[in-house]
Amino acid sequence: MSMHEVAMKFFDACETGKGWDLCKQWCHPDATFSCQADALADVNTLGTYTDWMAEALGALPDGHYELKSFAVDTDRSNVSAYAVFHGTNTGEGGSVPPTGNRIAVDFVYVMDFENGKICHMTKIWNDVQELKQLGWT
Repeated sequence: MSMHEVAMKFFDACETGKGWDLCKQWCHPDATFSCQADALADVNTLGTYTDWMAEALGALPDGHYELKSFAVDTDRSNVSAYAVFHGTNTGEGGSVPPTGNRIAVDFVYVMDFENGKICHMTKIWNDVQELKQLGWT
């Protein structure tokens, strides 16, 4: 399977809340994760992040992504995905009771590959903007 195919399968599974049980097939078991956002400050493995996404969709049951760009960089062995996450806070699981607020938040994943699998992912995301849109701050 190509980097493009692996990254797309992983991206879709992660963004639709399938969690690590499904996502791990496209990743190294010890794949790392980084993000310069307070909401994910304690998350440093890709497994933890994919499970965090699954939980986040509890608060945003209609959550879905709108893929804007998907690029493979074979020279650097990575794939970048730019998308907008949309959802409405109607479910339980947030820091406050459901607000009914709708969100549309930009984010980017940069997935680094080693031996055909994702070994590290960086998420570029403004968590403060999302929290404001949700009405959680």
